[in-house]
Order: sequence, then structure tokens, then C-alpha cells
Amino acid sequence: MSTVTLIGTRLAEPGTEFVYHGEADACAGCPYRSQCLNLDDGIKYRITSVRENAQTLECAMHDGGVRAVEVEPVSVRANITSKGAFAGSKTSLPGPCPYVDCPSHEYCEPDAIEFDTEYRIRDIVGDPPHEVCHLNRSLELVELDPDE
Repeated sequence: MSTVTLIGTRLAEPGTEFVYHGEADACAGCPYRSQCLNLDDGIKYRITSVRENAQTLECAMHDGGVRAVEVEPVSVRANITSKGAFAGSKTSLPGPCPYVDCPSHEYCEPDAIEFDTEYRIRDIVGDPPHEVCHLNRSLELVELDPDE
């Protein structure tokens, strides 16, 4: 289900993904607050369309102003412990990883997913992109539903 919201004109392209982090200090007193601050904090969204003929509105946060777009929440790819992982089950991330140069790091510490929180597995993707886990974890790459 899509939601109409406002986003900076530089980001207003179909396919752009972002994590909504809530209200900024500069949003106080803005007349467009109700149209702009209508997403769920910490959820990853994808712009599905930009409203045609919508005017660009001034914004204290975005130097080029904001435009109306339609967004949908998207699943997040993450590495989880492979034992007992199957679509429909709930899981949490195994914990932080200090190996930032690892090709799997972005999946071990993905945006919009918090440690110690359970998420439903939408789909099993397969093996993670790394050859060896330096923390000796047996991991599987999955798609998580962040909004459940």
C-alpha cells in the first residue's frame, strides 16, 4: 500500500530508497508537517512514483524544496543465523560485526533493522556474499519485513 509524502527534490526519483528517521529540528513550525512527517520512524521506503504537476514547496531541510511522492515500505536484506531460518519465521540479527571491509558487512548491520528486535523473514535469498565469516558465524542472507 503506497503512502503520499513529501521528499527533497534531489531525492524525488522512482526507485530511490531511504530510511525515515522522523522529525528534524528545522521541521518545527512548518506548515507542511502533516504531509511530510507521516511515515513510520526507522522503516525503509522506496519511492514508487513522483506526483505529476505537483508544485515544489519550500523546506528548511531541503535546499531545493520538497515534492509529493508515493512511497512503499520495502524489505531489508540481512544476514541472520542460518539455523532454523525459513520464510515466515521470526528472527533477530546475531549481533554487531567490527569487520567493516567484509563484503557482507552491510547485511550484518543493515539500515532500518535493529539488534535485539525480532523481524519476520519474508524470503530466503541464499548464501551471504562473503567467503569466510571472521566471527565464525553460520549465516544466511534473507529478506526481512521491517514493519512487523
